[in-house]
Amino acid sequence: MTDARQAVDRERRAAIGRERRARTRARIVAAAFELLGEENGLYARVEDVSARSGITRQTFYDHFTSMAELREAVTHEVTHDFLVSVSLAIATLADPRERAAAAIRFYLYRVRRDRRWGWSMLNLSANGVIFGAETFRQAELTVQQGIAAGLLPLDDYRLGRDILMGTALAAMATMLREDTDADYPSRVARGVLVGMGVSADDAADISSRPLPGLVVLKDEEPPA
Repeated sequence: MTDARQAVDRERRAAIGRERRARTRARIVAAAFELLGEENGLYARVEDVSARSGITRQTFYDHFTSMAELREAVTHEVTHDFLVSVSLAIATLADPRERAAAAIRFYLYRVRRDRRWGWSMLNLSANGVIFGAETFRQAELTVQQGIAAGLLPLDDYRLGRDILMGTALAAMATMLREDTDADYPSRVARGVLVGMGVSADDAADISSRPLPGLVVLKDEEPPA
């Protein structure tokens, strides 16, 4: 076999190995998402993920150093596309208060449509950054913009961020565990705005405005 042929053969084997590794990694992430999408998914262990994905513990550790690292990967898978969709939609809104209210409503409406996604978000947030680092940073930015524009009377953006993120997370848990009215997401958004210093009348108006169209990335569409 010539050197050129050997090189081609090595590259082909390497490509097959990379593809196989990518498929295994995707299977692990999918299994973790399934487990985290269950009510008790918070307690999922390496053994549970390995069993669900049909691999050995050693194979798991060939791809992830720990459950914490796997959680980060799953968080990105669960949140990234939806966050991009929401970000593109609310970017059409000039008022940061309306962007915050619309984002809350989009996330809570998604929970109503997809309980597995909701449980995943809740369980992933329990041991890490609420809703993942990307969403967390976006919430911070929106609050900072509201303060800079003089629309949110807060002396610390972290207070607004925590009101927004903490309330949305608690509301998500309520919607998963209890029956809530159809307008619950809007009422949560209104409460968040009031908590950040917006007048009750303005908060009621802002949180009841029609939502902008959501850019669909993965067959997702919010209710009207």
